[in-house]
Amino acid sequence: MSAKTQLDNLVKEFKKKRPLRAGSLIITVYGDAIAPRGGTVWLGSLMKLLEPMGISQRLIRTSVYRLVQETWLQTERIGRCSYYSLTGPGLRRFQQAFQHVYSITNEEWSGSWCLVFLNQLSPEMKQKVREELKWLSFGSMAPGVMEHPRYTRHQLIPMLQEWGALDDTIVMQTQPLEQKSPRALRLQVRESWNLDELAFRYRRFLEQFRPLWRELQSNDNLTPQECLLARILLIHEYRKILLRDPQLPDELLPGDWEGRSAKQLCRNLYRKIYARAEQWLDENLENASGPLPSPNESFYKRFGGLRDTPQAGQLTPNGSIVG
Repeated sequence: MSAKTQLDNLVKEFKKKRPLRAGSLIITVYGDAIAPRGGTVWLGSLMKLLEPMGISQRLIRTSVYRLVQETWLQTERIGRCSYYSLTGPGLRRFQQAFQHVYSITNEEWSGSWCLVFLNQLSPEMKQKVREELKWLSFGSMAPGVMEHPRYTRHQLIPMLQEWGALDDTIVMQTQPLEQKSPRALRLQVRESWNLDELAFRYRRFLEQFRPLWRELQSNDNLTPQECLLARILLIHEYRKILLRDPQLPDELLPGDWEGRSAKQLCRNLYRKIYARAEQWLDENLENASGPLPSPNESFYKRFGGLRDTPQAGQLTPNGSIVG
């Protein structure tokens, strides 16, 4: 089998999903490909990009309309053309949603927890804040109490203010723990987050994308457009898992945690195909001024650096071998 065949299988698998969540895929496209290039794109370009994924023009129109209503995107009409760009709140959400996707290491955990108490909120606001916190991968410690090992009170306060929930939400930051992995804490983590479900989703991700990675080593026949499709599917599936993964410290994870292998695979695949994908974006995406600008410098810092990428089998700067 060739890399092209493996990609065809991934696309077919995506098309079979029901419901086909085009809005979520558009969020992936913006975060991965459009935000680094100014954040604005012509609707016709977006349709051209998503057509091979089986997303109809009608579904794209409906989905971007909903994203505008949800304040992710804003629209500008020039003549008969519509251009969609990120709003201020939308950009912040993108940064929150994608901050772990392109990272290759986790910061050392201090042993502190961010605790959020929701019981003083109205039922409607409580549900809204709970869903927003779940989007940020907060776990449920008890009814009305959410927790996270990475977020801090300082980071959360502006978000609560934006949601209109600051005055009636209690946010606490615990003192760092001297012993970071006692048995009771590991058990609490398993109750707050479904680690078995997360592990299953990481295993499925590895089963989906490892065959493509293997074929790319020996029979890489992907075109620039196909590299872009592979990149979008890769980041889309990986991002959906990370939405539920709080990036727990190693002390609280199983020794054979599948998330580590998934991160390495995602990094290696992305580095292999990103340049050809960028070529297609250069030649096909437009905003009101013409072709989209080149990616910003932060784009090339993804996965520890995209330029001068070592080839398979070579030693990386951190001492690991590219798979």
